[in-house]
Amino acid sequence: MRTSPQTAQRHPALDAWGDYDRDDPYRVFAQVRAAGPAHPVRLADGHSAWLIVGYDEAKAALNDPRLSKDMHAALARDGGTVAEGLPGPALARHMLAVDPPDHTRLRRLAAPAFSRRRVDGLQERVRAIAAQLLDDLAVRRDDVVDLVAAYAFPMPFTVVSELLGIPEPDRADVGRWFRTLLAPHSWPPPARTVAASDAIVGYLGALLDHKRAEPGADLVTDLVAAGDAITRQEAMSTIFQLIVAGHDTTTSLIGNATVALLRHPAQRDALVADPTLVTSVVEEAMRWDPPGQHSTFRCATEDIRIGDVVIPAHAQVIVSLAAANRDPARYRDAESFDIHRAESGHLALGHGIHHCLGAPLARLEGRIALGALHARFPTMRLAVDPARLRWSHGDGLVLRGLAELPVHLA
Repeated sequence: MRTSPQTAQRHPALDAWGDYDRDDPYRVFAQVRAAGPAHPVRLADGHSAWLIVGYDEAKAALNDPRLSKDMHAALARDGGTVAEGLPGPALARHMLAVDPPDHTRLRRLAAPAFSRRRVDGLQERVRAIAAQLLDDLAVRRDDVVDLVAAYAFPMPFTVVSELLGIPEPDRADVGRWFRTLLAPHSWPPPARTVAASDAIVGYLGALLDHKRAEPGADLVTDLVAAGDAITRQEAMSTIFQLIVAGHDTTTSLIGNATVALLRHPAQRDALVADPTLVTSVVEEAMRWDPPGQHSTFRCATEDIRIGDVVIPAHAQVIVSLAAANRDPARYRDAESFDIHRAESGHLALGHGIHHCLGAPLARLEGRIALGALHARFPTMRLAVDPARLRWSHGDGLVLRGLAELPVHLA
C-alpha cells in the first residue's frame, strides 16, 4: 500500500505493529491509545497502514462506506503488494471480503440460518452438546484437563458442523485441518499448513457436490439451492468463513472468559451463586479480552478525516477492536474486568453492515457453555501460573485465543 503521510505522531510501539507481546498486548494498546485515536503504522510484514484505537473513531470507521472490504480490488490496483494468506483466492470471496451489493446478496443468503428464531430453536441442542462434553470431563475431574481441546473447541465446532451439514464422520478431519490452518505459522507457511489449506479447499468443493446430489436440512444445501444467485467460489468461501467465525471465535470466547473468571475468583463465585449473571459475563469478557482483536481488511477509497488526522485514499486501515473496547473515554475503569459493569455497546462483534452475522449464536453458545461449565465445576482453578498461559492460537493480528487451557476441575 502507499505510504501514509506523517500527519500524526508515530508512537514507538507502532513500528512493526503486531510484533508486541501477544500474551499481554493491552499495555501497548493503552500507550498507543493515549497518544491519539488514529496513527500511521508499519505492519510486521513491512506494509504500511493506519491504525484506529479510539472507541468513537473505531465505531465510526466500522460503519464508514468509504472503507472498502474488497481486498481483490486493492490487490489489482496496488499491483498485488498486499499479502494474501492461505487458503487464497479459492476461498476469499465471502461477505467479509466484498462490498455492497455483493455483500448484501451473500449476507442475505446466509442470514436465515442465524435468525433469532433459528438460534432460539438451537438452545436445547447446544445444551445437550455442552452437557455431554461436561459428562466426559467429569470422569477426568482428578486430572489436569486442557479445557480448549476438551470443551471450548468441540462445543462450537459441533454446533456449526451440524448447522452447515458437515457429516459427523468427516468432522475429526475437518477440525484438525482448521486447527492446523489457524495455528500461528511463519511466512511462507510450512508444508503442514499448506497441506491443511489444500485439504480444506478440496473438502468444501466436495461438500457442495455432495449436497447437490443429496440435499439436507442445512445451510450448505440452502447455498446450493440458491442456484445462480451465488457462484461456486462464493459458496465455498462462505462456508469457509462461517466455519472459522462459527467455531474459532466462540472457542476463544469460552477460553478467554474462563481465564478472566479464574483470575477474578470473586466474580466467578458471583456467577456460581447467581447464574443469571452469565449474560453479563459474556458481554464483559468480549469487551475486556475479545476473540477478534482487530478488524479484518479495510482500504480507504478516498481521503478520510479521523479526528485531527487524514487517512489518505488507498491506505490500508486496521480498526483495533480490543484497544477501542478499553478506551477510558467510553468506559469507566476500562482496564478492569467487571461483570457488574453498567456500560454496554462494545465493538467485539463489529458494527455496521459487517456486524457479526452469527452474533446471536455466539452469545447463546457463550452463555450456555460458561454457565454450564462453572455450575458443574464451581471450584475449577488454573493448573499453571497465569504468566505461563500462551495466547498463541489464531492468525497473529486479528484473532486472539488460547492454544490450550490447563485446569484442575476440582
